[in-house]
Amino acid sequence: MINAAHERVWITSPYFVPDEAVMAALRLAVLRGVDVRLLIPSRPDHRTVYAASSLYALEAIRAGVKVFRYQPGFLHQKVVLVDRDTAAVGSANLDNRSFRLNFEVMVVTVDEGFAGEVEAMLEADFAESLEFTPEDRRSVRRLQQLGMRVARLVSPIL
Repeated sequence: MINAAHERVWITSPYFVPDEAVMAALRLAVLRGVDVRLLIPSRPDHRTVYAASSLYALEAIRAGVKVFRYQPGFLHQKVVLVDRDTAAVGSANLDNRSFRLNFEVMVVTVDEGFAGEVEAMLEADFAESLEFTPEDRRSVRRLQQLGMRVARLVSPIL
């Protein structure tokens, strides 16, 4: 879906621990001029996964992805919106466990009406979020950065 996008790819996931294929697809979408946004929680439910997600989010920002943190707290929805007509909703997180281990399901619809409803929902969520910027990286303490890197080492099993 990401590789087919022409206008936008908006993703929301409680966990952002992508494999290299997903990161490459996001980078390529940005290079094609696609509006790529990622919405992740501002508060963790699992500290290790949150630390790894934060490091991957910083990598995504460097690639040109707009990353937002949902301010009301934890966000558990899993949604992908592509262009004006395609949406996927389901149980799969953007992490290795969902890609390779857990039994997950996503329903993909190609319907402008449904995609419009998903767009409205995501716009409301983005309105309650703060964009995570490269400057935010500078405010991360060295000990936190170390923790993020250690969490990334174990990310294949998260």
